[in-house]
Order: sequence, then structure tokens, then C-alpha cells
Amino acid sequence: MIESSTSTMEEIQLPREERVGQLNNLIQTLHIAEEIASKGYLITSSELADLMDINASAVTSRGDHWNWRNWVVSRVRREGNQILWQLERVDGH
Repeated sequence: MIESSTSTMEEIQLPREERVGQLNNLIQTLHIAEEIASKGYLITSSELADLMDINASAVTSRGDHWNWRNWVVSRVRREGNQILWQLERVDGH
């Protein structure tokens, strides 16, 4: 789920079923993020990258504190060779 403000021609021309499938995947991703945030779970850089559908190096290059969709993502600590991140809902839900 790479965030983009413009749609590519390929996205516009996808059949409705595929577009709806992508929306279902997005909703599932947002539910997972909400569950992680509401339970206070910490996740690794690679888990966060999988959730966001980006490369793990892109997660760590964003810094220690940044926004993603409805959440603030904060670097919490390092355990061994892994960085742990926390998601916090920004709109108070």
C-alpha cells in the first residue's frame, strides 16, 4: 500500500472486482494496524514494512517518529538487532 496522491492509468483501468479486492485488502490492513495500536503491541521494522507494503529500509529511514495514515509511528527501543515500533491512533479512536 504505497501512499500516492495520484492514480496510475493501470489502477484506473482495473476491473471493478480487482479495485474492490484492493479496498478489502486495505480495510484488512487498517484493521490490523488498529488492533496493533489498541493493544499496545510493539512490532519490528520488517513487520511494519509488511503492514505498510514498503521495503524495511524505508521504515528505518523515516526517522524515530512519523505519521502513517491514521497513526503516529514511534521508534520505541532496540532489542538485539531489531528496532521495535509502536502505533498510536492520531484521531483518538
